Amino acid sequence: MLTEQRRQELSDILRPVAPPREIDNIYTEDQRERLLDVVRQNGPWKLIIAQHFASPEELIATMSGKFPEGFTPTLDIFLTPTFRGFLANYGTALYPEVHDCFYNAKFIDMAKSYWNAEYAKPQMMLFNINGPCANRDPGHLDSPSFRGIRYENAPTWLVSVMGKSGLFQDYLIKMAQVITWFSLDETSGFTYWPDGPLKAPGRVLPPVYNRGVVVQNEMLVHRGEANGPLDQQVPAGLAFDTVFAGDPADRDHWVLKNDDTVIARHHTDELRFLVHWSAEVFEDYDELKKNMDGSDDLTIDKAIDMMVDDLSKKGIKLDIPSAPLHDPAFIGALNAAYDLGGPAIYPEEAPISAFQFA
Repeated sequence: MLTEQRRQELSDILRPVAPPREIDNIYTEDQRERLLDVVRQNGPWKLIIAQHFASPEELIATMSGKFPEGFTPTLDIFLTPTFRGFLANYGTALYPEVHDCFYNAKFIDMAKSYWNAEYAKPQMMLFNINGPCANRDPGHLDSPSFRGIRYENAPTWLVSVMGKSGLFQDYLIKMAQVITWFSLDETSGFTYWPDGPLKAPGRVLPPVYNRGVVVQNEMLVHRGEANGPLDQQVPAGLAFDTVFAGDPADRDHWVLKNDDTVIARHHTDELRFLVHWSAEVFEDYDELKKNMDGSDDLTIDKAIDMMVDDLSKKGIKLDIPSAPLHDPAFIGALNAAYDLGGPAIYPEEAPISAFQFA
């Protein structure tokens, strides 16, 4: 059980370099159409949860929150119909149709301005897409990147716990995102905690259509909000292998499918389409060089040792198992030591969607 002082210390770690900066008219209509065409022509797309997590402990380690005493969470309770795909990765646009969206001089300038830095380079671009959708996320961090340990070579849970611990600030790669939503829903916005999750939240108010934020989401607890009619937010038949695709018979519609069985169908106007652009940012040339030449990189073993040693000094003894990256008990214990228990306040207009505790 964390003391209030310790919870406040952990809350203070989770603060971005600057509050999110709201922006609008981010993409042209032609760019939006091309982005959607990539989604339409290259699916089907898997659920976010199915792509990134092998156990509830791995997922919970990216979040901040608690469950009723004695309740054992399963991945099923987090199952909501949100799907993901990458548009660019490793600094490379994966589809020629979005070349100008990824190598975007306006975005690069916004990233540098946000950090007051000299250099920035596009790193990754992804989309999340869904029709009506619940949101059971109490608040999370996007995967931080550290020199030597990144989402590309380490589990999502590990980099998230590293970020929450505050032990690796000297290795943290500065990042900035331009996050854009295309949603006509009048109730669904974006909740974030710029002063740490124990302080009051901010909110990007709906509707969020071609609107977004410049932000450091790796150190900002945040969450999207539920959207669409309540009775459609978790469609009957939703499963871990459900996929999302364009309706081949109608350009304006999209389907959720289990194998060949369609379990939901939505018009484009019912979608919440998020486009997430991310850049690495470097204060000066020395920082750029250090990030690129590998001269001051972490290893996964060293990172785990640093956290276990830190907890040992706090009176918490953890034995490192033979396969620590996928050991549920170890993951849960490590996360519990650095998790402050979730945000203290949510907007009245945007509560967490109800869980079904069995």
